[in-house]
Amino acid sequence: MLVGLTGVGGGSLMTPLLVLLFGIHPSVAVGTDLLQVSLTKAVGSLVHGFHDTVDWRIVRTLAAGSIPATVLTILLLSQVDLHNAAAQRVISDVLGISLICTAITLLLRNRLVRASAGWTTQLSPRRQAAMTVASGALVGFLVTMTSVGAGAIGTTVLILLYPHIKIARLVGSDIAHAVPLTLLAGLGHWMLGSIDWGLLGSLLSGSVPGIIIGSVLSSRLPEFALRTILAVTMAMAGSRMVI
Repeated sequence: MLVGLTGVGGGSLMTPLLVLLFGIHPSVAVGTDLLQVSLTKAVGSLVHGFHDTVDWRIVRTLAAGSIPATVLTILLLSQVDLHNAAAQRVISDVLGISLICTAITLLLRNRLVRASAGWTTQLSPRRQAAMTVASGALVGFLVTMTSVGAGAIGTTVLILLYPHIKIARLVGSDIAHAVPLTLLAGLGHWMLGSIDWGLLGSLLSGSVPGIIIGSVLSSRLPEFALRTILAVTMAMAGSRMVI
């Protein structure tokens, strides 16, 4: 429902909920949620593509950074035992910090846009593309490690770098980019043995009707209030993961 209402919350809330409330191992929670997000956002991507609210040039530029970063992160994770206590602690810490950063990004998005308006409008196309690739690489690493970042952080970065493009088109581009990113990362976690297929089926049975309900309600509720509630919830969950 939250993804349908605000566009974010798939990895940002589902993964900490699986870890904190249901006691799922962090690596399994991340891997399973990645596949769930990829399948759920594929539907959203089709809708945005149908309404021509996807800038495929931006999608390709983001993917030029995120796909290699995802592959390298999976290779890094394959060198460690994800089920030992030390790896679990690292994933929990990175997840917690990512949640807190995502919460800050949500709360300060409008201020960040206003503060950056002076220099982002003067970026050359080459520098704009380079920063988009770098942003994609950062998002690819965070998403593969924690399943967090594709929504709130990715959309905010695009708003900062492309101030002249309509937000709806940037949101659609970010959703379209998240589909191959989370699918590749999820398949990588599958190779590492970090997927619970029964859990994935349960999540999808709730997320598909939930996102439909959220999409219907999205036009009736104030977006700022929803974003604030989501940010506070993520900040609390992130702090709990770290502590």
